[in-house]
Amino acid sequence: MSAVRPMESDSFLERLTRHGAEPGVDDAGWLKELRARAAERVATLRFPGGRDEAWRFTDLSALSGLALEPADAQTLHAPFADFERLIFPEAAATRLVFVNGHYAPELSDAHDVPQGVTFTHLRERQGAAQDMPVAAQLARHADMQHEVFTAFNTRLFPDAALLHIARNVVCERPLHLLFIATAQQGPVLNSPRCLVVSERGSVCTLVEEYVGLGAGVTFTNAVSEMVVEEGARLRHVRLQDETRTAFHITNHAVALARDACYQSIAVTLGARLSRYNLAVTHHGPGAECALEGLTLVGGQQLADTHSVIDHTASQGRSTQLNKCIVDESAHAVFNGKIAVRRDAQMNDARQQSRNLLLSARARVNTKPELLILADDVKCSHGATVGQLDEEQVFYLKCRGIPDSAARNLLTYAFAAEIVEKIPLVSLRSRLSAVILERIHAHAAAEVMR
Repeated sequence: MSAVRPMESDSFLERLTRHGAEPGVDDAGWLKELRARAAERVATLRFPGGRDEAWRFTDLSALSGLALEPADAQTLHAPFADFERLIFPEAAATRLVFVNGHYAPELSDAHDVPQGVTFTHLRERQGAAQDMPVAAQLARHADMQHEVFTAFNTRLFPDAALLHIARNVVCERPLHLLFIATAQQGPVLNSPRCLVVSERGSVCTLVEEYVGLGAGVTFTNAVSEMVVEEGARLRHVRLQDETRTAFHITNHAVALARDACYQSIAVTLGARLSRYNLAVTHHGPGAECALEGLTLVGGQQLADTHSVIDHTASQGRSTQLNKCIVDESAHAVFNGKIAVRRDAQMNDARQQSRNLLLSARARVNTKPELLILADDVKCSHGATVGQLDEEQVFYLKCRGIPDSAARNLLTYAFAAEIVEKIPLVSLRSRLSAVILERIHAHAAAEVMR
């Protein structure tokens, strides 16, 4: 959380305000009011630094030194030679694509979206907000009052992905949201936005993917809000695989009503520096969430995951398993907090942080937390940090498997516990290939040493 304090006269955020992209002049009235409120918050919040407890392991000095500019409008929707590899066969006709936060119609294909599902973008529908809960839900759940990056996204996002699943609709096909960050020359500012509303009794699977194309420096400052109403079920797969020159920050808020179910798998592979802030709030009794995360980083990467699961109602359930595989001189951070309010009795909350170090220079900072104010609950948490179990390596070697192959197999099995739960076969295959490639690269590097 960013402390409330006036910004310095020449701060990073002030430079963005002066030189960055401006809000759309054709915004509807309710959206202009929202942006004005966000601008007020940006003016009072400051850029986080090492003295902020939530950011003490994540040094943003490299980001704050960038001279960011909005993407050139002429290159926003340029064709990409390797775009085909980003298409999932299961969602080939249920796909929305945004390039640097702008909707790319020539790359999108949503003609197979079922009846009762609205899958569109804000620029197309902002004038007809009454037929879709946009004005009522947008910027209601992500914390704009205290999180400066959320406030700045709200001020500047050029468009937003909108998903609305009507009451009792079962969406058989997965939906794919693809956000591409690209820069041809100087550092580019990218402000994607996403809003999902799953009405009562609905069922849906959503893949939210962030990728980077090109060799330029990009800063993705994303905000996602998801509302899961009574008895609805939302399965959410989030993949971040931007380039090693990219900076990525996402603030993601989920609101759960009575008996709602939210299942999430978040995979972090890319970016020079990434931060994923996840806040899930159980507003109704019987709500359930299952959060699973996998971070695989190497080189000089830094990947930070902060999560808060807030049980404000009774009889809820939450489970969280976060895994990190850290190689070379990379650094991973996990801070997970479970809060159970005073009147939120009979909740069951469990959290695990498991971390695997592949080199002596790799670092992990992990901090699972419990804040329990109710007395009739079942809550637990735990964390492990270490290298491969030498007894397991020895067991495999005794069965004729070479040392390097044994270590590769155990590392892959560590990641596969998360990857194998992804509901899209093609995405599982792609991620498995990426993980195996990185594991083999690590093994080759060790041999060279």
